[in-house]
Amino acid sequence: MDNHRRGRVTIPTDVDVVPETLELVKRWGADAIRDCDGTEYPEELKAVDAKVYSTYYTTRKDNEWAKAHPEEIQQMYIMTPFYNAAEDTLRIHLMNHLYPDMLAVNSRDDIRRWWEVIDRTTGLAVPADEKDGTRICGADGAAARWHYEEAAGDVVITHADEFHDYTVSFLAYIMWDPVHMYNAVTNDWQGVEKQITFDVRQPKTREFSMKRLRRYIADNPHIDVIRYTTFFHQFTLIFDEFAREKYVDWYGYSASVSPYILEQFEREAGYPFRPEYIIDQGYMNNTYRIPSREFRDFQDFQRREVAKLAKEMVDITHEYGKEAMMFLGDHWIGMEPFMDEFKEIGLDAVVGSVGNGATLRLISDIEGVRYTEGRFLPYFFPDTFHEGGDPVREAKVNWVTARRAILRKPIDRIGYGGYLKLAMEFPEFIDYVEEVCEEFRVLYENIKGTVPHCVKRVAVLNSWGKMRAWGNHMVHHALYHKQNYSYAGVIEALSGAPFDVSFISFDDIRENPSIMDDIDVILNVGDANTAYTGGENWKDEKIVTAVKRFVYRGGGFIGVGEPAAYQWQGRFFQLAGILGVEEETGFTLNVDKYNWEEHEHFITEDCKGDIDFGEGKKNIFALDGTTVICQKDKEVQLAANPFGKGRGVYIGGLPYSFENNRLLYRAILWAAGAEDELHRWFSTNYNVEVHAYTKNGKYCVVNNTYEPQETTVYKGDGTSFDLQMKANEIIWYPI
Repeated sequence: MDNHRRGRVTIPTDVDVVPETLELVKRWGADAIRDCDGTEYPEELKAVDAKVYSTYYTTRKDNEWAKAHPEEIQQMYIMTPFYNAAEDTLRIHLMNHLYPDMLAVNSRDDIRRWWEVIDRTTGLAVPADEKDGTRICGADGAAARWHYEEAAGDVVITHADEFHDYTVSFLAYIMWDPVHMYNAVTNDWQGVEKQITFDVRQPKTREFSMKRLRRYIADNPHIDVIRYTTFFHQFTLIFDEFAREKYVDWYGYSASVSPYILEQFEREAGYPFRPEYIIDQGYMNNTYRIPSREFRDFQDFQRREVAKLAKEMVDITHEYGKEAMMFLGDHWIGMEPFMDEFKEIGLDAVVGSVGNGATLRLISDIEGVRYTEGRFLPYFFPDTFHEGGDPVREAKVNWVTARRAILRKPIDRIGYGGYLKLAMEFPEFIDYVEEVCEEFRVLYENIKGTVPHCVKRVAVLNSWGKMRAWGNHMVHHALYHKQNYSYAGVIEALSGAPFDVSFISFDDIRENPSIMDDIDVILNVGDANTAYTGGENWKDEKIVTAVKRFVYRGGGFIGVGEPAAYQWQGRFFQLAGILGVEEETGFTLNVDKYNWEEHEHFITEDCKGDIDFGEGKKNIFALDGTTVICQKDKEVQLAANPFGKGRGVYIGGLPYSFENNRLLYRAILWAAGAEDELHRWFSTNYNVEVHAYTKNGKYCVVNNTYEPQETTVYKGDGTSFDLQMKANEIIWYPI
């Protein structure tokens, strides 16, 4: 096999698929083999001519240790549902609607200090007993108190205020690792031992874990790459009493707590910890919530501590001559890859699951590692690989969407995961992935080491900035939600677009308004009062004036959904003067509105028929002088407006599609005042895209569909030629 046909591909294996593994090494050109959760690496493959990845679990797969040290089992914060007090005594059973095998209430530590009962009607914490004081919580002047009855598993609230709602926030041990549980339930594993998660952050387990790691590496000399899958806390994943996902947040921090850790935080922060800093009224500080100062402090503390400990394990790995790779996805807590602490860890590589273009850029944009790898879909699980399943279709969609992003910022390797035996039952899938592997290698060879031509510099403005780069509007990887797909589509479009994309926060602007000097267009995307639009940040005159100044002097601003929205001083959209639109919240119904006439516009010249705004937005109206491009039933979905030397664009929503990619592309050019730059590295057919790599002296034309396409291609000098393309084809040209 020539070198061109081999490399940059990782495949899974197991003890019962050795011949099949060797077959795929040859057919897919794989140069790395990995095990998976629930599999064993075959003895016969230890001498194979390929790198060996070993999945290593820092926090599980040693129940003997966990059971011997129950005080150092990992913990998470849980909040009960709301319970209404119809009488002055209220009982709340802590484990209601939770999977009993996964969690166990931690009553070992001081519950008065680490638990919290909150009157959700008033927002006040309820004192645990007389020792905690006699805070007045009710109109009758009685001190509200609570205690825990361990035998029943109930918190009992006495002197409760009638018809007030109450919740209990408590610590629970993680008695079954949620990822192991997910894998067991999904694959119908029978008779498996439930793996308990232990806390590497705590003293005894820390010492044990370092010795355990050394022993593991020494006992497995055939391993080349230690693929760490938990450093050291699982994202928030909770199951209900029916073993269904109850709560999931890919970025969640609630499973990174223990009294040991929280006492450390208190010493560093200089103020007492409250469970509410994590619980956040039951929202658990999910990624849509505007983070409080205390939660940001906690995140900063966790990043420093986790990075320090992760570096210790990485250093041990290097000491034994092995590579250290991290799986990005099961453990974000403290390991946010775009923050400064991450670069200090010294990891060799990062691998993550590729659900779409945005998740690919989330991996490929990481700095501070030698190489990046994407695990493509579908995962070799029975939810896809079953009789009547169509894994080829899923693979095609996954590859096409990811390829757009690869052409902007490539990962260094691709791979697949799961149980190979299942995949081998679908020969068409095996054939298709063979094509994908070869196409990826050709693509990589053409674009490695170069920066593609960028038309404009675009910044996405939200509360998180670079910390959540490319993860905007994700709840769990790239899963669809009715409430967010119209916004996630913008990020997905940007992942494969010819723009230099950055992510900035409101704090970035406060600290350094000149950050906008290197930006052509700012985007603010999402619903009102979320972290992604900013909420109360738009009450800050420093933010408002800085953005207005930026646009007035020639910048562009694109708002999607409810941008810059916060009810303040007679406006809901605080940048209504830039966007040219406002939202009717009922306060201006007595103001007549006349600007409804639609106009043809540069932004929509490539649109065919009705534009897909997804869920769109209700009750948006145009101010006088605004150019209405599209309205539905007198609800504006697309508008353009000049502001000084700059321009504003409003869009009601923008799900991901090739047509909408083009609409956003044109909107950015128009907002930047660069319409004359359209016919540069450009395809007239929005199903076809052009990417230029001037440093390498190459450009490519790519058909993003599985249908033949015709187009006119414009080169960088404005000259053009007509082109017919096969389904999914990429054609490379010299510049």
